Amino acid sequence: MLHILITGAASGIGAGVARELAAAGHHLLVSDLSAAAAQPVVDGILAGGGSAQALALDVASDASVAAALAGLAQPVDVLVNNAGLQHVSALEQFPMEKWDLLVQVMLTGVARLTRALLPAMRARGFGRIVNIGSIHSLVASPYKSAYVAAKHGLVGFSKVLALETADTDITVNTLCPSYVRTPLVERQIADQARTRGIAESDVVRQIMLAPMPKGVFIEYDELAGAIAFLISRAARNITGQTIALDGGWTAQ
Repeated sequence: MLHILITGAASGIGAGVARELAAAGHHLLVSDLSAAAAQPVVDGILAGGGSAQALALDVASDASVAAALAGLAQPVDVLVNNAGLQHVSALEQFPMEKWDLLVQVMLTGVARLTRALLPAMRARGFGRIVNIGSIHSLVASPYKSAYVAAKHGLVGFSKVLALETADTDITVNTLCPSYVRTPLVERQIADQARTRGIAESDVVRQIMLAPMPKGVFIEYDELAGAIAFLISRAARNITGQTIALDGGWTAQ
C-alpha cells in the first residue's frame, strides 16, 4: 500500500483518480482547500472498503502546506499535483489577479508542495511525483493564456525535477490528457459558448472533440491506470516524460 496525496481532489479528475487508486489498495490523502470539501470523496472510498482521509491544503500558501504536512501520521510516497482552475478570456480583458492566481495554483503551487515533500522522499530513497498537465501543456487554444502558460511551464518544471532527483528512486512525470468531462470542463463549455457566441453542443463538437481523432472524452480510469503504472516498479526508469492521453490529437 502506497500513501498517495492528491491535490484538488474534492471533485473532477482528483476525485475520480482518488477513487480508482483507493480501489487498487492504496491509502489516499484526499486534499482540497477545505477538509469538508474533500470529505464526501473520502466517505465514498471508506464505504467501498478503501482507505482514505481528508486533508485541508492550499497549494498557494506556505503556511497551509506546512500545517497539512505536519499533521500527517505517515510519509507521502506518491504526490499527484492535480489542483487547477480555469478562466477563459481574451488577454485584454483578463484580470491580472486572476492570471496570477492560475499560475500560482498550477505552477508555483506545484513547486511549493513538491519542494516540501522532497526531503522526506530523498531520506526514504523512494518517491513518485505525477503532475497533471493537459493537452494545453503541448498545444494552445485562444482565450486561455494563463492556463496554457502554467501547463506549458509544468512540463519544463517536471523535466528539471527529474534531473535533480535522478540520483535516487524518485521519478517525476507529466500526464497530459485532452478533455475530461469534469465540472471544470463543463464550465469551460459554457464560457467558450459565451465567448465565441455559439451553442454549448457546438463547443463540444467543433472545439473540444474535433482535434481528437478518437473523438471521445478521456475517462478517470484511463488517468488512474496511467498513474498506477508510473508509480510501479516497472516504471522506475520512466522520468522526465510528458505522456499525452489525447486521442491522437498531437499525432497530427
